Amino acid sequence: MNTIEITSLEAPELEVYSALTEAQLRNRLEPEKGVFIAESPKVIKVALDAGLEPVSLLCEHRHIEGDARSLIERCPASMPVFTGSRELLAKLTGYTLTRGVLCAMRRPKPIQPEELCREARRIVVLHGVCDTTNVGAIFRSAAALGIDAVLMTRDSCDPLNRRAVRVSMGSVFLVPWTWLDSADGTATGTIHKLQEMGFTTAAMALRNDDISIDDPLLKQTQRLALIMGTEGDGLPEAVIDAADLVVKIPMHNGVDSLNVGNAAAIAFWELRAATYRT
Repeated sequence: MNTIEITSLEAPELEVYSALTEAQLRNRLEPEKGVFIAESPKVIKVALDAGLEPVSLLCEHRHIEGDARSLIERCPASMPVFTGSRELLAKLTGYTLTRGVLCAMRRPKPIQPEELCREARRIVVLHGVCDTTNVGAIFRSAAALGIDAVLMTRDSCDPLNRRAVRVSMGSVFLVPWTWLDSADGTATGTIHKLQEMGFTTAAMALRNDDISIDDPLLKQTQRLALIMGTEGDGLPEAVIDAADLVVKIPMHNGVDSLNVGNAAAIAFWELRAATYRT
């Protein structure tokens, strides 16, 4: 175990836990060098189980022989394990660690959408969903309810954002995901790309020609891409127009929409691929 006692908050090797922004952690210029932060022993365990590579660990003294012990045993012996008092770590990170353990991990290599979706039957596309809490909740529901993959437009929140990872309880490591780019750079281009991959595209929106989420047509669809929009404005009209189907969740009392995280959970349950076999 390579335990390093923190004596200075200015040490450059600690920047990953204190000074670097989420954009700097992603390292867009050199993605292969990008890292993210996993927080709490449970989430770190899920990441390790998924095969992600740890870079360093930060924990309170008491956790070295406590909550972090089994994690440290699974990491390379040469990997730095930074440690210090609860008070010192709070000064370093800017907040009191909820479970006393953080792990810097290497970002996984990007996967091409075509490769990711080759065997997929149920996927969700997050179009401009930028709230970290909602993204984390959607990944947790996707993992629990059998969604095969998550694709995201570039204006969506990074699933490996620290808060998104925490809210998902590590589910971002359980569901394959990638960024979805269109050849022409347009919003409708992303829909056409999904259609070229063999998916029936279903936009979650309200329109005169919409169908209910429990419509048998959806359950019978062999390969379905559910497209969900931003928390406030929903999907752009051009995206809705380009989709094969427009789908709504019927509601009562004049309520016309749900939080995108809640809507996703309902849709994933209703449209899960387990409803049919070929």
